[in-house]
Order: sequence, then C-alpha cells, then structure tokens
Amino acid sequence: MKTRFLLFSAVLLVSFITIISSTGQVYGKSGSTHSLNENPKKLEVVLKRIYLDGEVSEEVVKETVWSMEDFWSKYDKWQLVDMTSKELVFKQEIDDISPLLKANGYFGINDEGILTIYNGKPAQENIIQSFFQIDLKKLESKQQEDLQKGIPIKSRDRYVKVLETFKNLTTIETTN
Repeated sequence: MKTRFLLFSAVLLVSFITIISSTGQVYGKSGSTHSLNENPKKLEVVLKRIYLDGEVSEEVVKETVWSMEDFWSKYDKWQLVDMTSKELVFKQEIDDISPLLKANGYFGINDEGILTIYNGKPAQENIIQSFFQIDLKKLESKQQEDLQKGIPIKSRDRYVKVLETFKNLTTIETTN
C-alpha cells in the first residue's frame, strides 16, 4: 500500500513539474523562477484538514506559482492527494479535535444509551457523531447525570479521556 502511494505521488509530482516547466520559466535576480513570455502558473489549492474527531475542513487557496521550490516548501507539511493541471488537493491530519467541538461540542447519551457528541447541550437533532452503546447498569449515578446534562469537550485531552472512560462501560463484551 505504501509503495502504491509513493508511486502515485511520484507520478503526480512529475506531471506537475512537466506542466509548470512547459511555461518556459527563467531565474530572476532574487533566485526565484519567473515565466518567460507568459504569465506565472495560476493554481487552485485545496487544503483538507482531518481532525481527530473525524471532522474535515476544506480551504481553497488561489496560488500564483513563480517558483516550484517555493511552492513545494510552502506545502511541505501537507500530503498531496490529487492533482490536475489547474488544481492540487493536499491533506493534513491534525492531532487535535476540530474547532467546532472546542467551541460547542458536548458528550451526551441518546435514548438508546449510545455515547454521542452533540453540537451544543444534548438534544436529538444536534448529533455530530455517535460512538458505542453504554451499559447503563454499569454507570455511576454521577456519570449518568453528567451525560444527560452534557459534558463539554473543549480540548483533545478531555475528548480522549471521556472516550476511554466510557469505552470500559460498553455493552459489548470483549474476549482476549
């Protein structure tokens, strides 16, 4: 799988270099590349951020490429996932929860006893994500009360801690 990805990336990179080099670039005094007899290459760059909680944000940036070296160094922390002659799509996995969860995410429990994340305090119509069913008989009364009121998420650590705490209270039995 990794070999296929590397091969795919190499083919995309060679294609992109071929497209840019066909514009006839020359080096200017500053060392950056400029187009000769043509305008620089104009591209649309799509930046996809994938957060720990599964949320995906997408940002579209218009880029004017004068120097391939500068362009690639600008996106060196991103993974190229798709490319056409006019558009490049990069992704980046973020080891944090999404801004939506930090601002307004709450853990709660739905009517079936499933651990759920809500946009705002727990309410059926504001579900963002559901996880697993909790054995309500295993819950302490304080835990059940907290889930019914809603547990604010606010940080990555809180997100992970709540998931780990309630994962031990699932209705599914695991065998080793």
